[in-house]
Amino acid sequence: MRRVYFDNNATTPVLPEVFEAMRPYFGEHFGNASSIHHHGQETRAAVERARESVAALLGCRAAEIVFTSGGTEADNLAIFGLASAGDHVITSTVEHHAVLNSCKRLESLGCAVSYLPVDSRGQVDPDDVRQVLRPNTRLVTIMMGNNETGVLQPVAEIGTIAAEADVYFHTDAVQAAGKVSIDVQKIGCDLLSISGHKMHAPQGVGALYVRKGTQLQPMLYGGSHERSRRAGTENVPSIVALGKAAELAREGLEHGGLCTIEKMRDCLQHAILGNFDGVGVNGEGAPRVPNTTNLYFEGLEGESLVIALDLKGLAVSTGAACSSGAIEPSHVLTAMGVPPDRARASIRFSLGKQNTQEDIEFALALIPETVVRLRELSPVYKKTALST
Repeated sequence: MRRVYFDNNATTPVLPEVFEAMRPYFGEHFGNASSIHHHGQETRAAVERARESVAALLGCRAAEIVFTSGGTEADNLAIFGLASAGDHVITSTVEHHAVLNSCKRLESLGCAVSYLPVDSRGQVDPDDVRQVLRPNTRLVTIMMGNNETGVLQPVAEIGTIAAEADVYFHTDAVQAAGKVSIDVQKIGCDLLSISGHKMHAPQGVGALYVRKGTQLQPMLYGGSHERSRRAGTENVPSIVALGKAAELAREGLEHGGLCTIEKMRDCLQHAILGNFDGVGVNGEGAPRVPNTTNLYFEGLEGESLVIALDLKGLAVSTGAACSSGAIEPSHVLTAMGVPPDRARASIRFSLGKQNTQEDIEFALALIPETVVRLRELSPVYKKTALST
């Protein structure tokens, strides 16, 4: 059976070039990057080359990059590294749970947190950030690109407001890195998180940009790795892979490779919208990352459509992978004011660099017949159709 994967916001396949870059560091070049002999120094050099590649992708200095185990750790290090009891933190209602649950933990430790609403498109109003600032506000943490809808937040405007108030600004750019151009100087952020497995590197590696002069309290204690900001022997193969993925991402951004993905996404979206009534885009009208569309199919259960398509060889999702199996509708769509039934009927399509136009055609051959069949079996849809 042919299988096509449209769930790249959950994780991406490791690109062949990335795998080849990391392969020697499992065997030939195995040294501990902290050792001063030849074996250690050749791996240290590889780590630093990767650091430079990630820095080039984000528009910062290599010394401002801290390697982590992924986006969740990077988010946690940014938040717990700065905020503590008595502080005030500002975030939004559509953040990834790596941020939301960290903020909930801060509240239990005596930190005040303001959760900003979003509009029907899924965007935060920057003026809302200004309105909730307090004398003890320590940190603003607002994501750059949403993992479920792909909607981009006005992070540069928020960065300006935070800077004027002399407040630290962190943005979770896990779903934006490699998909849109990022320049931390233009954004004005003090911290920014990325994750390797969202940009065709392996699972288990990520990075946190930390602006020079930002004093972070470490989460891990041990050696002086990562300039004493993240103790632990470096995961050299994965760090090398992240560096290569960052290099490929930068090339794609510079040479228009993302335009191809955006055209395929738009082709898929427009064809689906043109085939059915009761189908629409969650986050329509807002700027989005080029690989993502989140569509609702009225009268269906999203999970039923995911399962039916998977049985035919097409992998899609109902939203965040870390929330799969959840009974409640998506917190992101709910925050946007999407009714519960429509939220449960929503599907995320997220493309990757490995996808082709043939994959789009394969999907479009499956989706209409699958939706029609499920709607025929749906008492909810039948009732809605009769009433109209």
